[in-house]
Amino acid sequence: MREEKQKSKNKKSKLKIILIIFFSICLICSTVYLAWYFINSYKNKELYEDLQKEIPNEEVAENKNNEFIDKVKELQKENSDIKGWIRIEDTNISYPLLQTDNNDYYLTHDYKKEENYYGSIFMNSKSDLKDNNSNVIIYGHNMQSGGQMFKDLLKYQDKSFYEEHPIIKITTEEKEDEYEIISVFKSRVFYKSEKNVFRYYYCYDFENEDEYNEYINNCKEIELYDTGKTASYGEQLITLITCEYSQEDGRMVVVARKI
Repeated sequence: MREEKQKSKNKKSKLKIILIIFFSICLICSTVYLAWYFINSYKNKELYEDLQKEIPNEEVAENKNNEFIDKVKELQKENSDIKGWIRIEDTNISYPLLQTDNNDYYLTHDYKKEENYYGSIFMNSKSDLKDNNSNVIIYGHNMQSGGQMFKDLLKYQDKSFYEEHPIIKITTEEKEDEYEIISVFKSRVFYKSEKNVFRYYYCYDFENEDEYNEYINNCKEIELYDTGKTASYGEQLITLITCEYSQEDGRMVVVARKI
């Protein structure tokens, strides 16, 4: 009887030790992950803050001729994938705009082509900023820490935020263009088997006016609120896309037309 009790006691003791070891490992792994996450967040924020300090704000740029454009040209010498700079005044969105021949590379690399968990703000490989009949699709991660990358796009769920920030600016090596936001909506990435759905992420070119108008109509049908704005064939569009987590494979989408 005593032997059985002792065996039972030993089993419980071993189980307790195993559980302690297991939870200790979990705690260590969690601590390491959190440390890695915050270190990377800090490094990424510092990377772009240092760069943004070199970029004049709008008021300074107007008073110093083409200083902003000159800075874009300077960055292009370091990396020819840099096609410009995208920004929305009074938000955290102010980043180099990149493009390469695939849509995966800049998910995990920064503008210096160094591996980076935060990736970059980049255009679809088939988008063309110089084609006025095109839809320039632009991606960016929704990073929770410090509102980095395209996190601030989620603020457009609030109509009052849209009313205070209706303009997106893109500066290239040639000029600066302004885009007026016409539609804001939530959607998701659809399965291949799903039919008759709006795959906004494939609409980077329009063969004719009907295709253009169909895209605009689809955006307006599912928009979160009425902006009172629309676009006409021949006006270039940009479509900004980031993840949102109210649904599986959810996306937050902001569409704007070149002024």
